Amino acid sequence: MNSGKVFLGVLAGVAAGALLGVLFAPAKGSDTRKKFTRKGEDLAEDLKEKFDDLLDSVSEKVEKVKEEVADLTSQGKMKSKEA
Repeated sequence: MNSGKVFLGVLAGVAAGALLGVLFAPAKGSDTRKKFTRKGEDLAEDLKEKFDDLLDSVSEKVEKVKEEVADLTSQGKMKSKEA
C-alpha cells in the first residue's frame, strides 16, 4: 500500500474523529464554531508541515539523482576520451 494513501487515510480518520467529538460535545454554538476553527487551523498546519517534509524529501532525492547523473556523464566523457 502506498504510504501517501495511508497518510491520507489517517488524516481523514483524525479529522472525522475531531469533527464527531466536537459535534456531540455539549457546548454553545459560538464555542463549537471556535473549536472547529481551531481544529481546522491545526489540521491545516499539520498538513502544511507534512507537505513541506515531502517536498524536502523529493528535493533531496532529485539533487542526489542529479549528482549521480553528473558523475556518470563525467565518467562517460573520460571513457570516450580514453577510447
